[in-house]
Formats: sequence, structure tokens, C-alpha cells
Amino acid sequence: MKKISSGKVREIYEVDDDKLLLVVSDRISAFDYILPSTVPNKGKILNQISKFWFDYVKDIIPNHVISIDSKDFPTEFQTPEFEGRSMLVKKLKMIPVECIVRGYITGSGWKSYQSDGTVCGITLPEGLQESQKLPEPIFTPTTKASEGHDENISFDEVCNLIGKDLAEKLRDKTIEIYKACAEYALTKGVIIADTKFEFGLDENGNLVLGDEVLTPDSSRFWPADDYEVGRGQKSFDKQYIRDWIKSTGYNPESGVPIPKDVIDTTSKKYIEAYEVLTGKKF
Repeated sequence: MKKISSGKVREIYEVDDDKLLLVVSDRISAFDYILPSTVPNKGKILNQISKFWFDYVKDIIPNHVISIDSKDFPTEFQTPEFEGRSMLVKKLKMIPVECIVRGYITGSGWKSYQSDGTVCGITLPEGLQESQKLPEPIFTPTTKASEGHDENISFDEVCNLIGKDLAEKLRDKTIEIYKACAEYALTKGVIIADTKFEFGLDENGNLVLGDEVLTPDSSRFWPADDYEVGRGQKSFDKQYIRDWIKSTGYNPESGVPIPKDVIDTTSKKYIEAYEVLTGKKF
């Protein structure tokens, strides 16, 4: 099979003219660097959480999933190596915008708000505290950088890039999907603080949800029973390893392996996110 992309976490293979196979590795990235240690089972968890959410929002928007069952894959991929961590999908014309939606003020958004009262150019009410729920979710798109940091762009810039009609569809679907999933997650005791989606167009020009959906790599998941406005939150996502890097001064470029206890804790957080959200044992 022809490998057409190798990202920080995913490998993409071209199956034929209209299908791709996405393979999710156990690699983990932080601060735009691939870390030297892998997280056991991470790829399988990301793949299966995505499938769960694709199914959950299929009445809101079509998605690119054909199958995650290896018997439906090309023969070369019907091996234990690819089992559970691969997804056969429809090939789309991907839209060059990361569709980020924020329901709570945290991370870079909180820093920006403290500085000038805005997040990605959007003026927010005065007096918000760290981790506070926003009056309404906000759409804060970025570019899709092949290397380095994605860059924040305004909604007007998205309109200039892809056209006003498509930009409005992206914004509206992003917020609609987020709201539906955030409401569901709350019933499981999980707050989805923010997340990102990627969309593409199919052969008929229809908007289709692609890439990954609401995984611990693309989202902030907070336990609702520990939530408290005015501070940072515990999480079920890779924020744990980001916080460890910041607190220890570890250099992500160093190549030095990450301690086993940090990797084990990270793996447990991914498994916990899967089990809590889907109601299934991993």
C-alpha cells in the first residue's frame, strides 16, 4: 500500500482512488514535538473513541468511516499489528481549517482573555474566571500547519479562504456537534471544555466529518465531580503529560525517555476516558 502521510500520531495509506486507511499509532506529541516514549494502547483508544463519536453524531452530519473491522481492510492490513487501531475511510477533499470550539475558558484562551479580554479576537464578557463556562460556545478556527504551530485566524479570514457559505456551515456544524456531545458527556460525568474537528467535501460537494472526533488528543475532558471555577482542572486527556513537562522542565527535543510512571498514568487516563464516555470496558 502507498503511504501518503505520516503525522505526529497517524499513518495514512491509500487503498484505492476513493478510500484511505488511517492507522493510529501509540506515539504521543506535546508542544508540537513527538515524544520519545510511546503510550501503550493509545492508538486503539483514539481509534475506538472516534468511532463512538462518529456514530453518535451521524444524524447531525455524515462522516468518512467505512469500517474499523480488519476483515474489511486490504489483506496486507489484516494482521494483529493493525487490529483495533485502524479505520477504513472515504477519501475526502479536506478543508484547510482546524475547527476549534471552546465551551469553557482555559489554556491559551484564558491567557489571551487575561491580557485583553478576548479569545482569538472574540470579545468576551468581563469578569470571567479560569475554567468558567462561556455563555455560548465560540468558534476559534486555526490554519492547518503541516509543520510547527497552527495559526489562529478570524472567521472573516476563513470566509476569504473557503467562501462565506462554506465557512458558515463549518462554524454552525462545529458548534452543533460540540453541543450535542458535551450534553451527552455531562450525563457521564465528563465536561468537554474544548475540542477540534476537521471536515472535508465528498465527491458531491457535501460537508463530511473526518479525521478524529473528541479524543483525548483533540479535546480537554474534565471530571465534572471535581470541577471548580477559578483554577486549572484535572483531566482525562494528554494535558497531564503537558503539565508534567512544564513542571519538570523536561525538554521534548532531548530524546530522553519519559519515566515509566508518567507513561503508565497517561495510559490509564486514556483508558478511563474511553470507559467513562462509551460505557464499555477496554
